[in-house]
Amino acid sequence: MTPFVQRMVIGLAALMCLRLGNGLPCAAETSKVGSATKQVERGAKQVGRGVEDTAKGVGNTVVEGAKGAGEKIQEAGKTAQPQVEDTLNKVKDGAESAGTHVKNFLNKLFGK
Repeated sequence: MTPFVQRMVIGLAALMCLRLGNGLPCAAETSKVGSATKQVERGAKQVGRGVEDTAKGVGNTVVEGAKGAGEKIQEAGKTAQPQVEDTLNKVKDGAESAGTHVKNFLNKLFGK
């Protein structure tokens, strides 16, 4: 036998001796342990549900926050659109004016 199997057999034999030697008091302790184990299981299930609910809440918060941010960005884009168009028109007008001034300068410089 391997050392692991030998330890398992010795351990099981020791447990059997202890169990047979204790008799009925061991049964009472087992019932207490069983009820405590069930209590732990119930608590773990409640914690699991709490974690699940928390995760769902966090997920919903992220989704709603993203929706709100998206709406704000759309509103900002709509608000800024006239200003952007006005700025583009001013840049275009400025470029045309600069072009005209450069043309006039060159005409005066070269006498055309």
